[in-house]
Amino acid sequence: MPEFKSDFLRVLDERGLIHQVSDPQGLDEAAAKGTITGYVGYDATATSLHIGNLITATMLYWLQETGHRPIALMGGGTSMIGDPSFRDEQRRLLPPETIAENIEGIKRIFGRILRFGEGPTDAVMVNNADWLLDLNYVEFLRDVGRHFSVNRMLTFDSVRLRLEREQSLSFLEFNYMILQAYDYVELNKRYGCILQMGGSDQWGNIVNGIDLGHRMGTPQLYAVTTPLLTTSSGAKMGKSVSGAVWLNEDVFRPYDFWQYWRNTEDADVERFLKIFTRLPLDEIARLAALGGSEINEAKKVLATEATAIVHGREAAEAAAETARKTFEEGALAESLPTIPVERAELDQGIGLLALFVAAGLAGSNGEARRHVQGGAVRINDEPVTDDRRMVSTDDLTAEGIVKLSLGRKKHVLVRPR
Repeated sequence: MPEFKSDFLRVLDERGLIHQVSDPQGLDEAAAKGTITGYVGYDATATSLHIGNLITATMLYWLQETGHRPIALMGGGTSMIGDPSFRDEQRRLLPPETIAENIEGIKRIFGRILRFGEGPTDAVMVNNADWLLDLNYVEFLRDVGRHFSVNRMLTFDSVRLRLEREQSLSFLEFNYMILQAYDYVELNKRYGCILQMGGSDQWGNIVNGIDLGHRMGTPQLYAVTTPLLTTSSGAKMGKSVSGAVWLNEDVFRPYDFWQYWRNTEDADVERFLKIFTRLPLDEIARLAALGGSEINEAKKVLATEATAIVHGREAAEAAAETARKTFEEGALAESLPTIPVERAELDQGIGLLALFVAAGLAGSNGEARRHVQGGAVRINDEPVTDDRRMVSTDDLTAEGIVKLSLGRKKHVLVRPR
């Protein structure tokens, strides 16, 4: 990457947030000269965003922090189709009521990440249903569809790979990239937006919007994509023992979110501190230089800072304190993940393997058995070597719970009801 003059691109570059830029010099000059407006689109396919979306939301944050205006685009219209990119089959079609509920859930996170208001750099949240649902189909085909070459669309990786695997692509899905491109043109017309950002898997779709804008007479439009992150071991980010790492606390607890970052691999600490925290780069360099067991202190800082962005400082510090009590004092903290079980069932005894699966500490009985055989399983901090062990009311602690542990970092409380 060139040496950028604008604070915006320089910050993104320094923090490892840039994968591709459509016209680095042109965008850099525009961002250095005055306030620009940029956006990221989010389809409402779930009630919460996940940590992959946190990367692009962070790009919006730095856009605003460096003196520009961010737009968070809710895909109320495009969610009625669903992005087919790199999927083997069509997404389940969601009814409008579900999409509306999902958007309400997604909105919650942006209030913590962006500053909204009426000022020139205050964030704007818009919904593409406002223009997509009222389109006249014949006029849209004539005015917009004529600019798209089917031959070229078939060369896009998101389409080509689907067809090469002999998976059908419906006409409905084929229209998605046209609607996404049109969003960019519409946002330029309504808000003067000249920048679209997204993950690197969206590059083709974003460039499509730039090309459509050029054909429909907009000013020069730009694209920036961020890397699709994997851990240093090659694993895809965003998966925990209990599933996806969501941003809303009602589907993924702040403590679990904190623990996800605390379990970061040593080689990823500096990179993740740059991307997922707002700490100064010199402080990040100091933390990354810690060696041996001291790197765990850097991981705790990463966990607390990332959790504070998503859940607020109070929740982040509470999660850190829960972890400290659990790991350093051996205490049973009330905010550990908890699963309820019927007391009658616990009276009879529940198989250890099945209980570990129910607690989300293993994906199957076979996986739980391997954990037992590997010496990683504890009940109430006591090691377990018998994979046929039953867990019953005899195992209840003085606090009336059973503590299940996998290794030193993953704990779930079983509470009878």
